[in-house]
Amino acid sequence: MKDKKTNNSDGANAKQTDLERNRSNADGQFMTTDQGLKINDDNNQLKAGERGSALLEDFILREKITHFDHERIPERIVHARGSGAHGYFELYKPMGEFTKAKFLNDTSVKTPIFIRISTVAGSRGSTDLARDVRGFAIKFYTQEGNYDLVGNNMPVFFIQDAMKFPDLVHAVKGEPHNEIPQAASAHDTFWDFISLMPESMHMIMWTMSDRAIPRSLRMMEGFGVHTFRFINDKNESHFVKFHWKPKLGTHAVVWDEAQKISGKNSDFHKLDLWEAIDKGDFPEWELGVQIIPEADEHKFDFDLLDPTKLVPEELVPVTIIGKMVLDRNPDNFFAETEQIAFHPGHVVPGIDFSNDPLLQGRLFSYTDTQLSRLGSPNFHEIPINRTIAPMHNHQRDGHMRQEINPGRVSYHPNSLGGGCPFQAKASEGGFTSYDERIDARKVRARSTSFADHFSQATLFYNSQTDVEKNHIIKALRFELGKVETVAIRKRTLGLLDQVDPTLAKKVAEGLGLEVPQPEKPMNHGVGADADDAQEPIKKTQKIKNSDALSMVKNPTLTDTIATRQIAFLCAAGVTGKSVDTMKKALEDAGAMVKIVAPHLGSIKTAEGKDLAVDQSYMIAASVLFDGVFIPDGENAAALKDMDEVKEFINDSFKHCKFIAAEGTGVDVLKNTDAKPDADAGVLTNQNVGDQKFVKNYIAKLGTHRFWEREKAV
Repeated sequence: MKDKKTNNSDGANAKQTDLERNRSNADGQFMTTDQGLKINDDNNQLKAGERGSALLEDFILREKITHFDHERIPERIVHARGSGAHGYFELYKPMGEFTKAKFLNDTSVKTPIFIRISTVAGSRGSTDLARDVRGFAIKFYTQEGNYDLVGNNMPVFFIQDAMKFPDLVHAVKGEPHNEIPQAASAHDTFWDFISLMPESMHMIMWTMSDRAIPRSLRMMEGFGVHTFRFINDKNESHFVKFHWKPKLGTHAVVWDEAQKISGKNSDFHKLDLWEAIDKGDFPEWELGVQIIPEADEHKFDFDLLDPTKLVPEELVPVTIIGKMVLDRNPDNFFAETEQIAFHPGHVVPGIDFSNDPLLQGRLFSYTDTQLSRLGSPNFHEIPINRTIAPMHNHQRDGHMRQEINPGRVSYHPNSLGGGCPFQAKASEGGFTSYDERIDARKVRARSTSFADHFSQATLFYNSQTDVEKNHIIKALRFELGKVETVAIRKRTLGLLDQVDPTLAKKVAEGLGLEVPQPEKPMNHGVGADADDAQEPIKKTQKIKNSDALSMVKNPTLTDTIATRQIAFLCAAGVTGKSVDTMKKALEDAGAMVKIVAPHLGSIKTAEGKDLAVDQSYMIAASVLFDGVFIPDGENAAALKDMDEVKEFINDSFKHCKFIAAEGTGVDVLKNTDAKPDADAGVLTNQNVGDQKFVKNYIAKLGTHRFWEREKAV
């Protein structure tokens, strides 16, 4: 026994020695490739000129992104948690002046689509309500082949060059030593990265705003992020930015609400989308484009190729050209939503790329990551990915091949197969890349026109209402308050000071810090040599304020209450007329009413009728609803002493929701924070069934929230 114990000990020591041998210590060392080659520039991919296209020979970029793309199996590395739906795209007017894409020129065709909306940072099992960017990807099954518009619910991104994408994701994911936290950016490694990357500050304003915690996937905008090209049949090019405008308006929840929703129902967004489609309340967005002539490429205060910049709608209005309707849920989540494979390089004639360095890297990365995630170059044959256009080529074999190709020919050119399949001329629908002139040196550098990292961050912040600014301040206090390293907090405050000194001061107060003296942050993106990095600059923007950037002032904001969830707080003895009158009016306006009571099943009304109960107070929570109504009846006596009811009303009041009560239902409010006051968004009425009161409540619900109730920081 003694010898056996000794042998086990020796084995453990040997294993420990192996672990020590394989542990890497990078302290004081140069960065290298996996082959040991020292890297001179880890911030820029190799391009044909500072604003030119990426070069395939960039083995350093390919090694870095290939390794990153294959780090997880089989779950997506990013955008792992998603919801999907089928639908169609319908064009309003032909766009032949700008693009020869057939689906953008034939108003008689409804193009089938599949959409996948996702969070970015969390795993498949994370919550829907994480503070995060939302992926917004649409696959158009066009007659010319599949076109993928792969974007986000924010029009800009954190980084300018695809070389930094693995670093960004490594920083925001759970920290490697303990894989904590899950689906959250409030930790040291993320803010360490951000504090050293001033180009991220515009995106930080978006992610710290309420855009990062949408009320519903059906109530958020979508953006193509990058600048693309439209090419018409005369081979004329126009730059284009894509926008999706939601029919229901752009709405969010507040942070405290988001945290509580995660506890009550982490599938809140997924369920909301599924139920809306299942009930026939089909989500709808309009597709808009900002079209910029090639000659105007350099007329702006920013660079069109910079993915950390947007084109203000005041400079280039959004032209609405069509609509997208989601009308069918997937039959099988894995087969469709999980296996769908998007790629920004899936284009059709008439749509082409710009030299945006983030887009250029994505054009390589997406196919590579599908090979890892779906396990085969034949992922295009999975039904959800298969084109409706005829597919003919000489690609054969491979893992899980589905296509059966008869004949002996699998090469081009050939005579044994009659030369088939033939190449298609441009006039026959063959894809030809835009013949952009390239005349440049091979460099690892970034144009100085990319060096303004703060102006549009300031524009975004200045465009918010006071309530929205308040939420950004609170979000930054929360996120940076979770950061343990004080130096990281201070560096970030220094960058926030470049955006807006008042913003930085208010965030600093919440952290118990002073805003540091202004320093010159290093611009990691500019300069071919690490020691040649230039300082970021801040330009004066022509546009000082843009309503389109505010969720409250946004032109897509509508007063509809369609699909909004309204809770009726009830108990036995509730007056049937009070319930029925308000319920009918709300449902006629498109809202969904849920009867909440002490138990499931049914309760007796004052008239002796059975009233079906949708949720009990044990299950329900105010954060799952958009408004509250307390009807009249003998039930008031029981409700006013129930702790669950008090909490329900207090949370509704805290989260700035509209509350209504009539008759004896008003008594329930007396022991809560929601004192009767129409000027504070708490509406009361003594006349049961009064139509004027009902209409007033519906009108108030259409404004989404009574933000005046919220205290400023």
